Amino acid sequence: MIIVTGGAGFIGSNLVKALNKKGKADILLVDDLTDGVKFRNLVDCQVMDYLDKDDFLQLVKQEKDLGQEIEAVFHQGACSTTTEWDGRYMMENNYTYSKELLHYCLKLRVPFIYASSAAVYGSGKNFKETKANEMPVNVYGYSKYLFDEYVRRIAINPESQVPESQVPESQVIGLRYFNVYGPREQHKGSMASVVWHLNQQLKATGKVRLFAGSGGYAEGEQRRDFIHVDDVVNVNLWLLERGCCGIVNVGTGVSRPFNDVAKAVIAWHDKGEIEYIEFPEHLKGSYQSYTQADLNSLREMGYKDDFLSVEDGVKQYLDILNT
Repeated sequence: MIIVTGGAGFIGSNLVKALNKKGKADILLVDDLTDGVKFRNLVDCQVMDYLDKDDFLQLVKQEKDLGQEIEAVFHQGACSTTTEWDGRYMMENNYTYSKELLHYCLKLRVPFIYASSAAVYGSGKNFKETKANEMPVNVYGYSKYLFDEYVRRIAINPESQVPESQVPESQVIGLRYFNVYGPREQHKGSMASVVWHLNQQLKATGKVRLFAGSGGYAEGEQRRDFIHVDDVVNVNLWLLERGCCGIVNVGTGVSRPFNDVAKAVIAWHDKGEIEYIEFPEHLKGSYQSYTQADLNSLREMGYKDDFLSVEDGVKQYLDILNT
């Protein structure tokens, strides 16, 4: 069976659906359904079983037999709220939980593919997967950074001080997601993509709102690497098939201004205008004004596929979102 943590969430549910399309239904879905609206992401998916994330963690800690051989673990579950400042909560969910699951997979020699984040780079301008470029500006980014560091030390660093008898013999790879958008994200509220928010704004008011100039960027010209969730899922599945190890960026390799996203949303609706609003005080000092994935590591692993452009990806998404 395949285990997908965070399986009712945005990327997790798209991953489950993609596995179904490949004929995989023996999926153990792990999540926290306290927010019950996430069930809507699963109504067209097939899974073998469901476990609450806390119940699953207890089984992992006890090294319990889950009843079937595990083919792989896609660890997508996390607190992804970048504005959350409860560090104890963040570290428990994103760091400690991930460590327990990592060691479980290493012991069983099960492929462990987990979600990291471009948030580890903070406000830097170099996005190569090296320690020198990593300086998170919020506790979410720090939780992801610290787990990446732990993985490097325990599982994938060829110069690791781990005794030879403990050197892992299974796949471990972290995927640093950039700005992901696409279907099945509606439950995320304020953390949903800018595409989702702009679409809702335009339908409600006839306008889309972007930040005024900030961080040295003109109105709406803050730039991000926007990647469609289908491309993210494709990379996950490809990496599992190839058995690649390491920590890699998952973006398009192209940085686009928020203005371009707004124009793509307006073009789909064939109406609307952009309104620029003051940059929020609470985001100052903890906001990434620019991201652009360095894809050299992913390409060196052999991934050759192209990624959807903002224009094509937004159209494809809004065709689904607005039907």
